[in-house]
Amino acid sequence: MGNPVAVVIGAEGLTAEAMQRIAAWTNLSETTFILPSERADYRLRIFTPKRELGFAGHPVIGSAHAALESGYAAARAGVMRQECSAGIFDLTVEENPDGRRIFVRAPGPNISSFDAADALAAALRAEISPSPLLIETGPVWIVADLGAADKVAAAKPDLNAVAELSAARSATGVVIFGKAEDGVSALHVRAFAPGDGIPEDPVCGSGNAAVGAYIRHTGAQREYGSAYIARQGMNVGRDGRIAVRIADNGVEIGGQAVTTIDGGITV
Repeated sequence: MGNPVAVVIGAEGLTAEAMQRIAAWTNLSETTFILPSERADYRLRIFTPKRELGFAGHPVIGSAHAALESGYAAARAGVMRQECSAGIFDLTVEENPDGRRIFVRAPGPNISSFDAADALAAALRAEISPSPLLIETGPVWIVADLGAADKVAAAKPDLNAVAELSAARSATGVVIFGKAEDGVSALHVRAFAPGDGIPEDPVCGSGNAAVGAYIRHTGAQREYGSAYIARQGMNVGRDGRIAVRIADNGVEIGGQAVTTIDGGITV
C-alpha cells in the first residue's frame, strides 16, 4: 500500500478555511478538493494538515483517479488537464493489462546548492553525500544521497532539527535516497516534512521528482537509468512504488491508484 489521500469531489461551496479544517481533521499527508475550471478539465486544491500546496505528486495522481472513476472528468486520447495553483498540468493516462497508470510532469526543477551539509547530516543522524542540493519541484526539498538503501532505512532523523533546517531554507522538508538491491526498485526514498505536520511521508511524488532532478543534475542516470521504480514508506509500515521518468524537459512521476473508501462529508 502507498499513501492515502482524501479527495473531496464537488467542493464548490467550501471556503479555503473549511478546506483547511477538513485537511486537519483527516490528518493525512494531503487532502484534495476538486472544483470546476474554465481552463482545464477540473481545478485541484491541495492541503496538508497545516497549509495549502501549489503542487504535490501523489495527490495529483490520486485526485485524477477519483475524477476519472467518478465520471467528473474523462481522458481524451489518454490526456487530462488539471489546474493547480502552480499552473496547468497535462496528465498522461495509460491503460495497461495490470491496471491504469497516471503520470504527471512535476514543475521546474529549480536547483541550487545547499551549504549546510554538516548540519543536515547531524539532523538526519546519518552520513550523506558531500553534495546535497536544494530542489524545487513545486515544493522545495533538501535532497541528499545516502548511497545505499540500508543507510536510508537506518537513518533516525531528529525531526525538530529537520524542521528548523527546512524552515531556515524555506524548504518543505528533506528527502533522502540510496541505491536498492531488492530486485524490485532502483532506489529507496524517505521524505520528512515535520514543519507541515508530516513527520515522515509514506509516498511523496514531489520528493521523488526532486530525487529524479538530483539524479539528472549529478549525472547519476548512468547508474539508475532514465526510467526506474522507487520504493518508499517501508519505515512507516507501507510499501509505495513510484514510477519515475527523467527527460530533457523535466521529470515525470506516476503510478497506480485505487479507491479504498467511498463516502460523503456534511459540513
